[in-house]
Amino acid sequence: MIAQSSLLVDRVAEVAADKKAQDIRVLEVGELVGYTDYFLICSGRTERQTKAIHDGVHEALKAEGVLPARVEGDREARWILMDYIDCVVHIFIPEARAYYRLEQLWGEAPARSVG
Repeated sequence: MIAQSSLLVDRVAEVAADKKAQDIRVLEVGELVGYTDYFLICSGRTERQTKAIHDGVHEALKAEGVLPARVEGDREARWILMDYIDCVVHIFIPEARAYYRLEQLWGEAPARSVG
């Protein structure tokens, strides 16, 4: 299962990078939580860009037959959460990312930068 979820998080990272997401980080949280293997955290400069990153990820994965179990925050686009079960995607504007500090909250998780 980890191999499949690893491919998923890598694909999300690729699409996010194509949409000019900034500071893409992958946290391996599978050993810490029971509900997902990875968090992918990235930023867009504005709400408009976070929405474009969301739309790009959604459309690319939908074309490959993968839909999120749920999406939250896509209307306000300050912090968009896309739950793909094996990978939870967090797309922030910089101010929201600095406020919620998920990288620090999950600091014990192995992490890697993408891009």
